[in-house]
Amino acid sequence: MAGIFSKIVTGEIPSYKIAENDKFFAFLDINPLAEGHTLVIPKQEIDYIFDIPADQLGEMMQFAQKIAKGIEKVVPCKKIGVAVLGLEVPHAHIHLVPINSVYDIDFKREKLKLSEERFRELVLLISNHITL
Repeated sequence: MAGIFSKIVTGEIPSYKIAENDKFFAFLDINPLAEGHTLVIPKQEIDYIFDIPADQLGEMMQFAQKIAKGIEKVVPCKKIGVAVLGLEVPHAHIHLVPINSVYDIDFKREKLKLSEERFRELVLLISNHITL
C-alpha cells in the first residue's frame, strides 16, 4: 500500500508542487514553519534517508539545492535551513525552511495558516526561479 507521499507523487493526493524530475519531487509543506517551507522527496518510497543509495542521495541534495536557490529568490531570509527528521512519515524527506535565526526551524512552533491563494502564488513564484 502506497504511503501519503507516494500518493502525492502520483497525483492521487493533491499538492502544491514546486518541481519534479524523474527521481525527485518537491512540494510546499501544508503546515509550514515559514512561507516557502518545502519538502523534497525521492519518488521511490524509501523510509530512512540513509537507506537511499549514496549516488541517489547525492542527486537528491543537488535537486534540493536548486529548489533552495529558487526559494531564496522569493522569500526574504538569511538562509534556507535544512532538516531531516524522518519519524512522522515513513518516506524519506528533506525540509527546506527559510530562516533568519536558528529558532525559525523549531518544529514545536505554531505553524502558519496560509490561504489557498497564497500557496498557489508561492508555487508560481518559486517554480519560476528553478532550473532543473
